[in-house]
Amino acid sequence: MAYRVLIVDDFTMPRQVFEAAVRQSEQYTLAASLSSADEAVSYCRRNAVDLVLMDVVMVEGMSGMEASRQIKELLPKVKIIMVTSMPEVSYIRQAKAIGVDSFWYKEIQEQPILEIMDRTMAGESVYPESTPRVAIGNAVSTDFTERELEVLREMTTGATNMEIAERLFISTATVKSHIESMLQKTGFHTRTELAVHARVDGIVIKE
Repeated sequence: MAYRVLIVDDFTMPRQVFEAAVRQSEQYTLAASLSSADEAVSYCRRNAVDLVLMDVVMVEGMSGMEASRQIKELLPKVKIIMVTSMPEVSYIRQAKAIGVDSFWYKEIQEQPILEIMDRTMAGESVYPESTPRVAIGNAVSTDFTERELEVLREMTTGATNMEIAERLFISTATVKSHIESMLQKTGFHTRTELAVHARVDGIVIKE
């Protein structure tokens, strides 16, 4: 009996790619292809699903991460492969914490999605060893410390130094020091320029 696959992505092209992958193997059959994480949770409540291919970032409604959390709580035996083109460093940690079975970067594709599907359904948990390296100014994303990335993530919301300090339980002087360090690494002249590039390139995303 073929595994029933639910595809969830708010962009048409990735959905078509995943649909083609499902059709390539007799092990799988397409249960549904949806553009909303909210719809995915509702679908899983009403229909039998064996495997979910879930995008992380959705333009509207709940995120793929939240939908995966709800599906795992409701139906822990359903396998979930999280897929994303965003290199946000916290995604792998979040996915593991909620029990997502495997994780796949759309842009890297070190292994075909069909191979990840096969290994996941065979009981493996397949995760990349690291997040992709993304250029930002004169630096790459891996040049930043974990604390700098935390500060940068808050910066993308437009938060002031004082607000960032309160959210991260550090001093405003420490926040300023981290920002100056990142500006020096990247060569950007303003915090706004730094925050905009970080958000557009998907290095940090505040849900």
